[in-house]
Amino acid sequence: MKSRLLALSGLAVSLSLGAAACSSSSSSPASSPTAVSSSPATAAKDFGPGCAAVPKSGAGSFTGMATAPVATAASANPALSTLVTAVKAAGLVDTLNSASNITVFAPDNAAFAKIPPATLKKLLANKAELTKILTYHVAPARYTPAQLSSGSAIKTLEGGMVTPAAMGSTYEVNKANVVCGNVQTANATVYIIDTVLTPPAH
Repeated sequence: MKSRLLALSGLAVSLSLGAAACSSSSSSPASSPTAVSSSPATAAKDFGPGCAAVPKSGAGSFTGMATAPVATAASANPALSTLVTAVKAAGLVDTLNSASNITVFAPDNAAFAKIPPATLKKLLANKAELTKILTYHVAPARYTPAQLSSGSAIKTLEGGMVTPAAMGSTYEVNKANVVCGNVQTANATVYIIDTVLTPPAH
């Protein structure tokens, strides 16, 4: 699959990524979902092949992440170290940690590795564009796997829409694969994805 990030404002380099852009303009926004409990005991189980890489114990484990706000929880997960670097560069740590009941579509390190290093370096130095991209990965409510499988578009904090889909046990968001889904933190439901999502032009 092929996809490419839209040219970033102020950057002459376009961000080429690996998953194809098949847009769906006919999808309507999903109605605001009921916030689910943040307790891992009442939440549906995490799923996906990438979950095997999550530490079995400690702050970065599923149990450990469930007790921490989302940015803090992500910082304990080795697979999300590049995302954490980006969140810090954008100054969004406190914003994400203090938010109530959100969903985060979290690109893993492999997702950021699809971006040429020079381009990623420029992006990390461009706070406005970085903030736009990162907030496009956050929805202002918790979404369950069942809600994602409905295929209804979800409005993000950035203002654009993302479109989830499910085919059997495989989930996607804008054609990015969910490699580990339904991970619970104290204030968020996290779906770890394999591609950085592209905000639409406004």
